[in-house]
Amino acid sequence: MPAHELFRQEDLRFEVDIDPLIEALGDVLPPDGLIVHEAGRRAYECDGLAAYKQLPRLVAIPETIEQVQTILRLCRDNGVPVVSRGAGTSLSGGSLPHPQGLLLAMGKFNRIREIDRGRRLARVEPGVRNLAITEAAAPYGLYYAPDPSSQIACSIGGNVGENAGGVHCLKYGLTVHNVLAITVVTIDGELTTIGAEAPDSPGLDLLALMHGSEGMLGVVVEVTVKLLPEPLTKQVLMASFADVESGGHAVAGLIARGIIPGGLEMMDGAAIQAAEDFVHAGYDTAAAAILICELDGSEAEVADQMAAVDECLREHGATRIQVAADAAERARFWAGRKAAFPAVGRISPDYYCMDGTIPRRQLAYVLRRISEISQAEALETVNVFHAGDGNLHPLILFDGNQPGQLAAAERVGSEILQLCVEVGGTVTGEHGVGLEKINEMCVQFSNPEIEQFHRIKAAFDPDGLLNPGKAIPTLNRCAEFGRLHVHNGELPHPELERL
Repeated sequence: MPAHELFRQEDLRFEVDIDPLIEALGDVLPPDGLIVHEAGRRAYECDGLAAYKQLPRLVAIPETIEQVQTILRLCRDNGVPVVSRGAGTSLSGGSLPHPQGLLLAMGKFNRIREIDRGRRLARVEPGVRNLAITEAAAPYGLYYAPDPSSQIACSIGGNVGENAGGVHCLKYGLTVHNVLAITVVTIDGELTTIGAEAPDSPGLDLLALMHGSEGMLGVVVEVTVKLLPEPLTKQVLMASFADVESGGHAVAGLIARGIIPGGLEMMDGAAIQAAEDFVHAGYDTAAAAILICELDGSEAEVADQMAAVDECLREHGATRIQVAADAAERARFWAGRKAAFPAVGRISPDYYCMDGTIPRRQLAYVLRRISEISQAEALETVNVFHAGDGNLHPLILFDGNQPGQLAAAERVGSEILQLCVEVGGTVTGEHGVGLEKINEMCVQFSNPEIEQFHRIKAAFDPDGLLNPGKAIPTLNRCAEFGRLHVHNGELPHPELERL
């Protein structure tokens, strides 16, 4: 069964009379805070994975933490599933509504509550845009490091839910490495703070557990992030290669030398041309691949690393190396990379964006196999990726108006993800699992591991009301996908299959 058809088997489990909930919420929310009519609900039918669409039964738009608490209690009491949503930029179907559920839209939680220059932190609501944090911190010489390509639009609450990364995550880490504390509302309406403003807090590390949990354990209502001082010096260079494999080997060579750039990104020929046509970044359109490398630190440190990077790139066959002449050219180099997804959207009616991670040493081999897998389905794949940490973003081009092409794109995506696992990688890097990769989770994890995931979910949400059907497959689904792992000759416990 394709991943997007999952809710067909979920529907029966949540068939409840939703009218009492609508009546109760009318006393909690202002008139414009509850959307019941179809036209209004239609605006929330999908996230950034637009190939999958589903109308929620109703949409709630709270403005206060107390309203969120009451909404969750009422949903628990009425047995109604809840899917929380930030900016809706998720690319894995993570905020796709449930057909029998309530969509909790957190867009009005968009205030920056505090910028503390001395302690280098910011307290923000979950609907604050990623880029808005850096914009608010900039007057103090500070910035927020994780920078997804969608940072102009994506929300910090969604970044926590998916553990988002960005072009600078190689050196500065993912969202989990840059968040100090979060305040969460449980399905029971309880308010709790996880983590602390100190470097560490006592007890189990539930803060890391919440990152990447995709709204399945609680609803985030506040996030405290750490801020970093702007580097003294930055320099960006761009290397061209005659083939993608040479670029892949150059990435492995840089890391092997102990050089950890602030950013290390790669694009293949098709992505280069699309981005250049869209942004006019000054890319070498004759290259089969380009590598964008940013170095930051003190002037002496950057100068030494620039010489070492130049030598390494030439050793691995770089045909051309461009060094940004000034801040404006640095910005153009990065603008092309960050606009790669919309740029590809201009050359194809649709595309299906994957997100797998592999060991860097496997980069050249995996890129070659991606091309072969795509050609077998008569589709083209454009590659854009965080080369330094092996996080791939193949964009599978298709036309959804042509019968069978979406299914073909899904097959290509599934094979790519399984390939990532086969070479020692993982099915996701920063986009989450959502619905998109739920089948491939059966490839990545054994039955006992999946059972343990369900136990953790049940500890926070015993009735399975928070974002049901996402991220963690049932073992029945794994059997349907043909990847059920029988453990010691026994099938899983039947109680776990209920979750």
